[in-house]
Amino acid sequence: MCGITGIFDTRNAGDISRALLDRMNETQFHRGPDEGGLHIEPGVGLGHRRLSIIDLSTGQQPLFNEDGSVVVVFNGEIYNFQELVPELEKLGHVFRTHSDTEVIVHAWEAWGEACVERFRGMFAFALWDRNRQTLFVVRDRFGVKPLYYAFLDSGEFIFGSELKSLMAHPGTARDIDPLAVEEYFAYGYVPEPRTIFKRVNKLPPGFTLTLKRGEARALPKQYWDMPFSPVAVTSEADAEAELVDRLKESIRLRMIADVPLGAFLSGGVDSSAVVAMMATQSKTPVNTCSIGFDDPAFNEIEFAQQVADRYHTAHHVETVAADDFSLVGKLANVYDEPYADSSALPTYRVCELARKHVKVALSGDGGDEHFAGYRRYRWFRYEERMRAALPLALRRPLFGTLGRLYPKADWAPKVLRAKTTFEALARDTVEGYFHGVSLLSDAQRKQLFSPAFKRELQGYEAVEVLRRHAAVAPTDDPLSLVQYLDMKTYLVGDILTKVDRASMAHALEVREPLLDHELMGWVSGLPTDLKLKGTEGKYIFKKSMEPYLPHDVLYRKKMGFSVPLAAWFRGPLSVTIKSVVLGERLASTGLFNQAYLRDVVEAHQSGRRDYSVILWTVLMFDAFLAQVLGIAEPVKVAA
Repeated sequence: MCGITGIFDTRNAGDISRALLDRMNETQFHRGPDEGGLHIEPGVGLGHRRLSIIDLSTGQQPLFNEDGSVVVVFNGEIYNFQELVPELEKLGHVFRTHSDTEVIVHAWEAWGEACVERFRGMFAFALWDRNRQTLFVVRDRFGVKPLYYAFLDSGEFIFGSELKSLMAHPGTARDIDPLAVEEYFAYGYVPEPRTIFKRVNKLPPGFTLTLKRGEARALPKQYWDMPFSPVAVTSEADAEAELVDRLKESIRLRMIADVPLGAFLSGGVDSSAVVAMMATQSKTPVNTCSIGFDDPAFNEIEFAQQVADRYHTAHHVETVAADDFSLVGKLANVYDEPYADSSALPTYRVCELARKHVKVALSGDGGDEHFAGYRRYRWFRYEERMRAALPLALRRPLFGTLGRLYPKADWAPKVLRAKTTFEALARDTVEGYFHGVSLLSDAQRKQLFSPAFKRELQGYEAVEVLRRHAAVAPTDDPLSLVQYLDMKTYLVGDILTKVDRASMAHALEVREPLLDHELMGWVSGLPTDLKLKGTEGKYIFKKSMEPYLPHDVLYRKKMGFSVPLAAWFRGPLSVTIKSVVLGERLASTGLFNQAYLRDVVEAHQSGRRDYSVILWTVLMFDAFLAQVLGIAEPVKVAA
């Protein structure tokens, strides 16, 4: 795993400042502390920070082809590179290293832009071809690896693995995008391709960007999307066996490394399955790492221990105190953009633990999205059946009225929270799903924002992110549609962002075998009843793992990876949250309704309502203002 950055003069072959490129590169030192390299020629500068995983003695970057006319900086892993080498050698290409990076430059020479279709892995790279005067920028199919970019007024195109590398360039405009603010307070992150800044973008997963000097600015081009092509299933048993075979292959490819390797083990289905499949293919005990909590409501450590005992792993455990909020002030610098998933805190800790024992860790990320594991999918299917029974013209006024009249009951079991259900039924499919996944509801965001800021939004609503993806979704099955929406938004913007930044903060490479595009392309085509069967999510996945994992691990209630925010904001962080939310920094932005913020703080701290999600989301936005934009003093967490 590495960090990449660069500058490309799109207009002419002017001078590139080595000092500036070096500053941009060094902001990402944490992503690759082993080595650093720069390449500069007229109009082009490429920077790389290396975390050495494969071919430790060679493979330094930037890396060139035989005559030096093609050069690449690369972040990630191409797991099938060993298969591509002999094919490229037959075409006359000569390899000087044993690294997967060198495959990229030769594949570009052989197949041009189509080379990316041959790669199996997680990657973001930028390749400069001097003979064609072309810069080719790529992001992997699921967005495991990040890629930020901006076109500057100077005519320069700049890019980097993290936003901080672009912010090191004085030409990067830091104007906050109002639409990004609306999206952040709906989703808890800024979805691709937008960033918090108006003139900086993220390259979407599965897209390339080809720039030629002197030509008009190109737009990103999609090279892959989830196929959802129907798979013929002769029997459940056959599907289970094929799933196990495919999963084993994906994991085998991701166990190739020249450094110590292990896995996260949370005690959930996905990470446990990955560990089980690793253990069946490893000659030595698998290194596993788990984080426990001293609050039993958040602790899954006993289930992780069951899996560790079964497979005799070299198991490493650390317990995090329920009041471990010391990282709150660090998160903004780790994530750059506003980011409100509080599970970033334990994720940071488990990466910190893993790095003490290994340099590469496999994770179970992607299982919930692809196998329909989230509880919200069950509720969506239930609501969708009700929506299908009545036309929207009848549902909207009927259930809209009921939703407004019915009291909110956060304290009650979900089945009794009819207000939320009524509100969902008053909407169409995409609106209904958006209502279910939003951190702050439409009504809450309208109350949160000031009248002036709402005028600036000009009626824009964050649901448009899902509508944009739904309009091009390669499936018309309702369950598959919302899985697709999660893959395009929540998976990349929240889950993969969380893991990438937390792991890279500790120079740890994380590999996601459940995000192998060949494996998940096949899974996407399975009948949806094999994913969500009745009320059982991940049905086929769990059935296939029954010979390998304890029943309690497979079929217990999902706990998640969360922290006790509500208690923090009424207890040890009560002073901090009040001073921040009602402080001058947020007020000075003009974005927020101060009266509503006061009501939220008072209602939460009095115990009348649980507004911990709103408070955390606002806290993280303030931390972004303080630590990333440098507005006034950084947030200080009061014990």
